[in-house]
Amino acid sequence: MAKTEVILTHNIVGLGGESDQVRVAAGYARNFLFPQGFAIPLTSSNKRRIEALKQRRAEREAHEFNTMSELAKGVSKLICVIKVKAGDDGKMFGSVTAGMIADELKHQFDITLDKRKIHLEHAIKTLGEREVELHLHAEVKSTLKVRVESLTPVTAPVVESAPAEAKTEKRGKRPERAEKTDDTAEKSKPVKEEKPAKAAKAPKAEKKAKAE
Repeated sequence: MAKTEVILTHNIVGLGGESDQVRVAAGYARNFLFPQGFAIPLTSSNKRRIEALKQRRAEREAHEFNTMSELAKGVSKLICVIKVKAGDDGKMFGSVTAGMIADELKHQFDITLDKRKIHLEHAIKTLGEREVELHLHAEVKSTLKVRVESLTPVTAPVVESAPAEAKTEKRGKRPERAEKTDDTAEKSKPVKEEKPAKAAKAPKAEKKAKAE
C-alpha cells in the first residue's frame, strides 16, 4: 500500500498533534485527512506553516491542561449514581462499563468525558460504592465516586429465631435430665452385702467350752 507524508494541522488521537509530520496511507490522506482539513501535503511551501502550527498546538495543550485540572477538582466531589437491574439477592444482571459511566456523567452533571479517560481494570459487577480512576490528561488524574444501585429494592435475608417460650422450656428440662442421670447412676451401683456383726461368732466360743 502506497504511503505519503503529511503535516497534521489538528490533533488526531492515535496519530499525532498539530505540526507533526507523519506517514499515512495515500488513500487515507486523499479521502479523509485532506478533505477534512486535518492535514496538508508535506511540501517546502507547507513547511513554513509548521511554526504557526506549533504555536497553535501549545495554546491548545495549555487550554486542555487548565480545563482538565479544573474538572479534576470538581469531579472528585461528585457521586455518579448508576441504576441497574438486580435480583432480590442483590446480584446484578450484567455489568457497568466505562461507557455507561460516561453517559451518566453527561446525563446527571452535563460533563462530556471520553470513556477512554475512565480507567476501569474490570467492568463493575457488584452493587455498592467505589472510586474510579480518571486519566483526564497526560499530567492530570482524578477519581470519581460511582454508586451502583438496584432498580428494585434488595430484600435482606430473614433470620428465623426460636420463640422465647421454647428456650425457657428447654432450659427447664435440663435439671430433670440431671436427676434422671443421678437415679440411673444410683441404680447401676452394686449393692454391698452387709457383713454379719462380730457377735455372731459367739456360738463357736460356746462349742469350745462344751468340748472342755
